[in-house]
Amino acid sequence: MPERGAAGVSQRTVLITGAAGGLGRAFALGFAAQGDRVVVADVNLEGARETVVLVEEAGGTALALPVDVTDLASVTRLAADAAGWVLEARPGASAPGTVPPAQAGVIDVVINNAAIYATVTRAPFTDLDPDEWDRVMAVNLKGPWLVTRACTPYLPDGGKVINLSSATVMSGSAQWAHYVASKGGVIALTRVLAKELGDRNVTVNAIAPGFTLTEASYGLIAGAESYGVDRGSLKRACEPEDIVGAALFLAAPGSDYITGQTIVVDGGRQFL
Repeated sequence: MPERGAAGVSQRTVLITGAAGGLGRAFALGFAAQGDRVVVADVNLEGARETVVLVEEAGGTALALPVDVTDLASVTRLAADAAGWVLEARPGASAPGTVPPAQAGVIDVVINNAAIYATVTRAPFTDLDPDEWDRVMAVNLKGPWLVTRACTPYLPDGGKVINLSSATVMSGSAQWAHYVASKGGVIALTRVLAKELGDRNVTVNAIAPGFTLTEASYGLIAGAESYGVDRGSLKRACEPEDIVGAALFLAAPGSDYITGQTIVVDGGRQFL
């Protein structure tokens, strides 16, 4: 169960991949702002440390850890190190390096955010490089599977897993077959994990953001602030805080009976 923090407020541990910048950094700041401890995981360790500095400057608690989400040994080490950080902070904690291999209740929320996005080549499916296809699938789809697999022994009864998909799955964005397919796979994986982890009362859901104003998006499209705004029911661009709000909800007790679902956050550009 989550520990009790200041003023009796529950303090959870939230592990976020791809948190060196963009949405991952926004998630870290959002969860830390409500009193959660945050594990900032990224292949870019320097960027992860910069996120930790921002969290700490805002009064939060965070730890930067390196991870390659495509590598089983790396994600296994990430989960163990995150659990060790939490256990060592508890009264009467064991010495560092003595974390049990299975310590349920140590990592409360896992957010699988790491993905290849801005650097993905846009081309007809007939012209895509097979090596790039494999790399996109490895990070965007294999990554959430491996991270969830590694963190599962540390999840408590009532734990939460949140996967990041994309609204492009619903629209079928042309000339982006590998990215869209990988994010469609995330939705399918979410449903399977929800079935398999349901017996432990762990919920698994996905968020499918529309085009969101992150630094990667600004570099991807000219005039990002107005891109697609006229197609939405809400006539404004999507900000990272809009996606963070959905994650906060899916990680909160109010969503305890929601699992296997995908929430599209795109300002009403499309309806399911």
